[in-house]
Order: sequence, then C-alpha cells, then structure tokens
Amino acid sequence: MAEREEVNIDQATFDKAIAEGKPERVARALAKSAYVRKTKGPAGPGVKKEAAAAAPAEGAPAAAAAGAPAASAAPAATAVAERLTPEQRAARVAAATGRTSGGNGGGGRGLSGEQVHRLLAVVPPEGIQRTVKRQDDKVNVWPHLLSAEFLSLLLCTAFVLVFSTFVHAPLRFLANPSLTPNPSKAPWYFLGLQELLRYFHPMVAGVTIPGLGLFGLMALPYADKNPSMQPSRRKLAIILFTMFMMFWTVLVVIGVAFRGPGYNWIWPWDSGLYFDL
Repeated sequence: MAEREEVNIDQATFDKAIAEGKPERVARALAKSAYVRKTKGPAGPGVKKEAAAAAPAEGAPAAAAAGAPAASAAPAATAVAERLTPEQRAARVAAATGRTSGGNGGGGRGLSGEQVHRLLAVVPPEGIQRTVKRQDDKVNVWPHLLSAEFLSLLLCTAFVLVFSTFVHAPLRFLANPSLTPNPSKAPWYFLGLQELLRYFHPMVAGVTIPGLGLFGLMALPYADKNPSMQPSRRKLAIILFTMFMMFWTVLVVIGVAFRGPGYNWIWPWDSGLYFDL
C-alpha cells in the first residue's frame, strides 16, 4: 500500500512542500492534488461544448481560470487551519460570520458562503414531551408491613387487658335445658342475623341474605379492578363498605338496646337494657 501511495503523488511537489517546512501529511496532500491535476489532462471536445452551453461566453474563461487556484488553495487552507490554535480558529470563524463569540446571533455566512448555524440552548426532553413515570408505591413486607401489624397487635392486647380489668364480665352459669332465659339473645356479633329473623323467613334471613353477602364479597375483586390505594380513587369500594357497616350496625344496636322480653320492641330509657356481656 505504501508503494502505491508513493506512485500516486507528484514527487516534485512533495519535496518542495517538505523543504518549505510543511508537515508530511500536508505535503502528501498537496502532492496528490498536483498528481491528479497532471494526470487528468485537458478536457475533451464534448466537455468543452457542455461547459460553453452551461456558462456565458464572457464568463467561461474567468470561471476556468478561477477553478485551478481553488483546487490548489483548499489543501493550503487545510494546512494553515491545522497549525492554528482553537482560539485563533474561533477568531477566524467569528470574523468570517461577522459576529463575536459572545453574541446571541443564530448564524451567519462562512468563508465559502455556506450558512453557519450556532447552538443557542439545549432543551431537556421533559420540556417538549411528556414523560410518564413508573409507579413506585410498592414497599417491602419487612419492615413496613410487619412492623405496623406488630404495633396493632400490641395495641389490641393492651385494650383487651385494660377492658377486662375495669369491666366486670364474669362467665355465666351452666345452661339449664328446663329454663330458657327471656329474652334469649345471641352474642352481639350475631344479633344482626337474629334481628333479620324478626322481618324475614328463617330461610331468607339465615341462608339467602348471608349467602348473597358472601358471594358479593367474593365477586367484588373481579367487579372493582381499580389498583389505586388512594381513598379518593376507590369511591365504589368505600360506598359499598360504608353501606354494609351502617346496615349491620343499625341491626346490632336494635338487637342490643331495643329488644326486651319475648324479643319485643322496648324503649331502653323506660324498661332498661336487656343485654349482658
């Protein structure tokens, strides 16, 4: 490859450039350019006719005369630019475009007449397009979940201990099959179902309504697929849970305070409270 490159350069031009103190790369480029001009030769008749038809008669000699110096001036300008410092190059570009380096102009004309553009600012992608962030509301089970559950366990244990200390709630006597208490009430957590028996048939109050409630709770995760954990976005779940709690609380309160002997309706401030813990 080295011998082939030596053949494709003009040795006289190369020696002259080296003698003038130019770098070897610049000298080789000048020699290659001179070799191409020599081997190209004069243009053929067809090329001359096309050039004459494309340009006016007076301007053709001037264009042909200006073409040769331009070909030889390009490597020389490249050699000069390589020996300049970055500050000198910036000064030349500023002088060619007619603007200073500290100006706010958007562009200008270079030495070759090409449009020169300048970078004014870099806009981050968030300013021109919307970026959707990944949901990062997940936490580890330990210590976030288990620590909260352990704290709840301690609070519930303390509440039961304090309640059992200050509230007298002894065990009742053994059940007597020959003596039925009046009124006979279920524990408070079953008083809602016992209250339903006063309004519906036992099949409806004891089987149908509780069964529908259980099936509704099982189907609720499939009906409400909202993954949000914020109460403001779970309106359907909050409304259903609130309605169930209000409905069940009313039934329990009626069974505890407003039912007396024979499980009939009474006013607790007149007849007293027929309910034991």
